[in-house]
Amino acid sequence: MKEDILELLKDENYHLRKIDELASTFKQVDTKDYIAFIKLINSMEDKGLIVRNEKNQYYLPDQLDYCVGILSMNKKGFGFVRIDEENEIHINEHNLKDAFDKDKVLVKRHILANGKIEGQIVKVLGRGKTRFVGEVSKGRHEYIIKVDDDKMNQWIYVDQAHMHGAVVGHKVVVEIKAYKPYLKGDIVKILGHKDDPGMDILSVVYEHDVDIDFPKEVYDQIAIIPDEIDQTDIKNRVDLRDKTIVTIDGDDAKDFDDAISLSKLNNGHYQLGVHIADVSYYVEEGSPLDKEAVKRGTSIYLVDRVIPMLPYKLSNGICSLNEGVDRYTISCIMEIDEKGNVVSHEIQPTVIRSNHRMTYNNVNKILDGDPILQGKYHDVVNLFFLMNELAHILRRKRDNKGAIDFDVNEGQVIVDKQGKAVDVVLRQRGESEKMIEEFMLLANETVAQQFKWMDLPFIYRVHEQPDSKKLQQFISMVKPLGYTIKGSLEHIYPNELSAIIEASKGTEEHSVISTLLLRCMQKARYDRECLGHFGLADDFYTHFTSPIRRYPDLLVHRLIRTFLFKQDLTQIDHFEEVIPYLAEQSSSRERLAIDIEREVDDMKMAEYMENHIGEIYDGIISSITSFGFFVELPNTIDGLVHITELTDDFYNYDEKNMMLIGEHTGKIYKLSDKVKVRVVSASKKDKNIDFAVVGKNIKPKRNKVIHINDKKVKTKQSKNSKIYKSKRNTKRKTRK
Repeated sequence: MKEDILELLKDENYHLRKIDELASTFKQVDTKDYIAFIKLINSMEDKGLIVRNEKNQYYLPDQLDYCVGILSMNKKGFGFVRIDEENEIHINEHNLKDAFDKDKVLVKRHILANGKIEGQIVKVLGRGKTRFVGEVSKGRHEYIIKVDDDKMNQWIYVDQAHMHGAVVGHKVVVEIKAYKPYLKGDIVKILGHKDDPGMDILSVVYEHDVDIDFPKEVYDQIAIIPDEIDQTDIKNRVDLRDKTIVTIDGDDAKDFDDAISLSKLNNGHYQLGVHIADVSYYVEEGSPLDKEAVKRGTSIYLVDRVIPMLPYKLSNGICSLNEGVDRYTISCIMEIDEKGNVVSHEIQPTVIRSNHRMTYNNVNKILDGDPILQGKYHDVVNLFFLMNELAHILRRKRDNKGAIDFDVNEGQVIVDKQGKAVDVVLRQRGESEKMIEEFMLLANETVAQQFKWMDLPFIYRVHEQPDSKKLQQFISMVKPLGYTIKGSLEHIYPNELSAIIEASKGTEEHSVISTLLLRCMQKARYDRECLGHFGLADDFYTHFTSPIRRYPDLLVHRLIRTFLFKQDLTQIDHFEEVIPYLAEQSSSRERLAIDIEREVDDMKMAEYMENHIGEIYDGIISSITSFGFFVELPNTIDGLVHITELTDDFYNYDEKNMMLIGEHTGKIYKLSDKVKVRVVSASKKDKNIDFAVVGKNIKPKRNKVIHINDKKVKTKQSKNSKIYKSKRNTKRKTRK
């Protein structure tokens, strides 16, 4: 009936819109039916599906200039309500009603005298966030929680009965229980004292409502999982324990979910085996362990810890392909010709025994000719050179297809035992990292292609064509640097964008161009449809290679087991139903994980720079705005040179050419310019860094004088700037 009501009200010519008239139209006149109908109408109104005018007539929201959206607050107190991907409405701080950041709200549109549209929130339809992280302080009568979220500008009051052992100085998670007449809360978790090591990162994690501990029922389930494989299933698998198989991961890796084998066949082809931990063998669909994995979606990698998708007993134990122990895997074994084409492949349930736990660092040294390491790993030295040979063939093929190699620098924060940032360095990518990347990409592509042609339910990793408006913006930004694209942007091919990246390699602006292009790309996501991967120039792609840390990979393994190994086609309808939800959930959790990782990186980089105030660095202009420009240092730290710091001239912003131009001197600041900057300030709390250009006369910050009751009072003068954030976000963890 709800759908019928909405369909009826959609008709602009329909006038019987009062509740009695609607009830009569739908023949809901008996007392019982009428009461139920009123409840339905009230429910639809509470959800913002319908609205009433002053005559108590019901309409669809847009018929009366109402709309429904999600409120996004600004630190300065105003907000925007996002209606859809293209439209949002500005909300003045006086028109927020009792709404907060991320709330779902009903907004009334108003046209201002200047023709602009502004919104007024008339109702909160749903609270987007009810739990906050904050510090406990003592108020007059109650305790006060000063929340960390700078978009929440109100304190939360907690009485003694709801403190649950928290004291002044504790960082806590507080849940809002009442919104009027003021915010009242209940402390649901004590994180620890504000000065405890690692409390800053822990606070960020809980601020995003991410659980670190697993539920009791998950621990109960994994308690019965053995530490060694169940030998009885070996008979159902291809036994590869006599094959030379190695894992290659970072020095600090604790879980190993992929291993590699490689040999040269008599016909000159390569036989590449990508062996992935068989996590789906231990994680049964619908179990507490599986439900928690769906909820988490992905592991989160922070500077000093990992918040895993699966408990350590699995991720570091029975599902980790540790050296010298038997482990169950699902293997994609491919025959590859001399041009990098997969001429045949098999996907099999297998059992392996890793010969060596190798690190990227050591393999790179072996490839560089290190005699000590070559002697230590003499049995696999030839294997690594063969891997490198094949990886170069695969890379050449991808380059020829037009795959985009963004090749942006990634910063790595180094922390001490107390969790304090002590250095920021570049992550190094040698030949071994590139080798493994090529092998994983090929396995993902091969598995996706098989399921596409089998026409069975599946989950794909998709990356759609970039928006033409964003591409036009990108072209306008790089054109002053000498780069352009000929032809239409509506149907652009990856190789055209790849050509720009390749042309910029070796130049000073390469990092800037790669980052700018990355920003105008669509976000990669998961989908039931095989829509291709634009960045990889690939028609078929999925995530098969990391089931320990990503739920889609675990789901892919479950689909392989169901449809390939068991050949159980009775599950087709079931997976057709659940995959769309799992794809959306996985995409959402991945975005959240990226946000948390970036926020922590920004915080720790700012913390590091707090100890370097006044120091001078060489950098490059990475972004230009109307309020200044961002400068990136060689280690990827970046900060803002605010336009008020440019005191040698008055600078105008040339948006078309992305420049700041001095009105009198003609001095120009443009993208990729080298500049020498001094660290003016850094704030771990605000997660930002401010620079000043060395050599410019720094205007002293004077106090502003105001008059109160005829007395002069000095106040701190603040920058007249927009809220700004570091532009490095899109560069780290591009996550192919």
